[in-house]
Amino acid sequence: MGENTIDQTLVEKVQRGDKRAFDLLVKKYQHRIMNVLTRYLYNQEDVKDVTQEAFIKAYRALPTFRGESAFYTWLYRIAINTAKNHLVAQNRRPTQGLVDSEEAEQYEGAELLHDNDTPEHILQKEQVQQVVSQAFDDLPEDLRTAISLRELEGMSYEEIAEAMDCPIGTVRSRIFRAREAIDKKLEPLLKG
Repeated sequence: MGENTIDQTLVEKVQRGDKRAFDLLVKKYQHRIMNVLTRYLYNQEDVKDVTQEAFIKAYRALPTFRGESAFYTWLYRIAINTAKNHLVAQNRRPTQGLVDSEEAEQYEGAELLHDNDTPEHILQKEQVQQVVSQAFDDLPEDLRTAISLRELEGMSYEEIAEAMDCPIGTVRSRIFRAREAIDKKLEPLLKG
């Protein structure tokens, strides 16, 4: 049974009044949604609050969910819109790439974070990360969203097109332009 089929079965159970089925959906997606929101919000308390608010909104909207898109794609849209509304209410701009050290330890592959490179290599990696992060922040929102969904969320072009409500060709173009902009800013650093 595929992910979408399992999700759709759980959604149908929730729509028939089984609240425990929604708990399963929350457990399945809460960390993924929190990771997405970390790229938009300034601190972990906001991430937790907005994640909870997004799930509440999703629960309330589930009776109207028709399964035309994957559940995660639908939930992703709700979460991003909730984060944007939160930022507007706080009169702030989204931030990108913030990960606190406790959260970093929870990532799969955290052992790779404990790296015994030379100081020069560490400095170069930090510079590359800073340039990539700044280039990412400087991207227009549509390019930033497309590249995030592809590279950080691992979504297919079809899923991204659905999440962003645009044609696949537009998604491909946005991802290409985002990669090109990031590469352009990295080029001087990598040549030196």
